Formats: sequence, structure tokens, C-alpha cells
Amino acid sequence: MTHFDEIYEIAVDNYGIITYADAIDTGITSVELRRFVTDGRLEHIGQGVYKLVRYVPTPYDQYAAAVALVGQSSYIYGESVLAMYNLALVNPRKTIIATPKRIRKTLPAWIRLVSAQLGDVVTYYEGIPCQRIDSAFRSCKTTIMKSRLAVAVDEAVFKGLIDETSAKVLRKDLEL
Repeated sequence: MTHFDEIYEIAVDNYGIITYADAIDTGITSVELRRFVTDGRLEHIGQGVYKLVRYVPTPYDQYAAAVALVGQSSYIYGESVLAMYNLALVNPRKTIIATPKRIRKTLPAWIRLVSAQLGDVVTYYEGIPCQRIDSAFRSCKTTIMKSRLAVAVDEAVFKGLIDETSAKVLRKDLEL
């Protein structure tokens, strides 16, 4: 198996994204990563983050890329969690990422950082670290109309993202 095949296997499982740390863990050097960029097999999208050039895009690519660009222990937050599942008719201009750390590197303009909140439960949706969906609803209480949130809670139950018991508690918390 060639080094690019190893990169490809990792990236395919992560929405076409590979990080420098992932590559180093498999024994691939930074020189080889630069060569793959020069060859046109990888695209450098940010500090330590690369994307396969030949990859079939999915609706979740931007979320996986945003988390990779911000770094470890970051996760999709608030309206962006709802947008991942087309809930509450939200389409934020920027992907909202929460992180407990201070980030000093330059990020693309389409990413908005927020501080991670104490008590946020992080889970994985579609293999991407996200704020748990019920917490995401609660964090959007002041920014999304109640009527949209009410419909979104029903949609979340229908899609199997939350159960009916959680939905009742959520409706009470959101005063729907």
C-alpha cells in the first residue's frame, strides 16, 4: 500500500479531510504531503488540514472541514447543528464552532468561533463532533422564532434525532 493510499483511506472516512497529525501518525512526512499538494492529489485548505481533490462531496463536508480547521476538542454548535439536519429553517452564514481553547491561527471567514459552554454534552452526528441536539435547541432559544423551534422539535422526533420524552422536556424548556 502506498502512502497516498493510506492518506486516501483516512480521508475517505472523514469527508475527504486529512490533518497533518493524522498523516504523521501513519508515518507520512510533511514533505510527502507537500508533494501530494503539488501533484494535485490534495488541496491545502488551512493550517495542517488537507482535502482530497477527487472526492464526491456530501452535505456534511463543510462541517467536517470546519472542525478540522479549528482543531481538537472543537465541535459544531447551536444553529449549525440544526442546519446540519435542515431543522428550524436555519442557514447561518457562518459555521458556528465551539472550542474550549483559545485559537490563534487564522481561520476562513465562513467559520465563527464561540467559547465552549460548561455542561455542553458533545456527541457525534454523522461522525462529526457536535453539541447534542437538545442542547443546540436550547442555545438557539433566543435567536430562532418559537414557531420554527416547535416545528423543528417535531421534525427531530420524526427523524429519530430525539425521542418523544426528550421532546416533551425540550418543549417545556423552550416554552413552546
